[in-house]
Amino acid sequence: MWLRTGCSITFEVSVATPFILMLRPRSGIQQWVARESYTLRPSVPVIEYTDNFGNLCQRLVAPPGEFSIHTSADILITDGIDVGPGAPFEDIQNLPDSVLTYLLPTRYCESDKFIDLGREIVAGAAPGYDQVAAIETWIRGTIRFNPYSTHFQLSAVEVNEQREGVCRELAHLGIALCRGLCIPARMVVGYLHQLEPMDFHAWFEAYVGGRWYTFDATQPSPIGGRVTVAYGRDAADVAVFNQFGPALYPRELSVHVEMLDWAPE
Repeated sequence: MWLRTGCSITFEVSVATPFILMLRPRSGIQQWVARESYTLRPSVPVIEYTDNFGNLCQRLVAPPGEFSIHTSADILITDGIDVGPGAPFEDIQNLPDSVLTYLLPTRYCESDKFIDLGREIVAGAAPGYDQVAAIETWIRGTIRFNPYSTHFQLSAVEVNEQREGVCRELAHLGIALCRGLCIPARMVVGYLHQLEPMDFHAWFEAYVGGRWYTFDATQPSPIGGRVTVAYGRDAADVAVFNQFGPALYPRELSVHVEMLDWAPE
């Protein structure tokens, strides 16, 4: 499946403001970036680096006035997502070193506070993938996914109390419940084809059976059409933009994802 993804973000900047952006998808096992454009208006010097999670990040200083970012990419992805019922729990001593960080409590995923609830949710499920599937089903049936929710920037504890949240809040809760059961879990931010309303999207992945599997409690069933932009421990690691200085919110933000019926040349 070929997808064309992109976004346009416009800020009104009062003073010269440093930014770190995280808007470039990278090629990997599940996706291949065939074409990409990245335009800044006005054009300013940019330094790109790769963070500790392998994400492509861009550093710049936005000048006062209107500042906009426009991205577009043509990406080949798999049509669906892999599922693995019965994939076993991985003993901690056998996990790759790079996975261990996804076992620990973080700012938005207080996994040490979800041990008992996690055990209750997965009672009777086989250790590993089936436990994560039980967590996903429980969140889907218990926490209301509301893309217009006024509850945002919530931790797992807070969204469990509010019983409502946007996609990243549901991902936080899934991650915390998995980690409470000693299952590594990480947050993913990117694009989802046919998401309504269209926006950046967040879901989580769990490491079982020697690999990462995708879980998304905001959707009624496992679906593909996903383009990954960033991985992290929680939302603090995967913000598509961070600014340093006076608080700035986009004056305009739009996201587009369309399927191509032809392969780009």
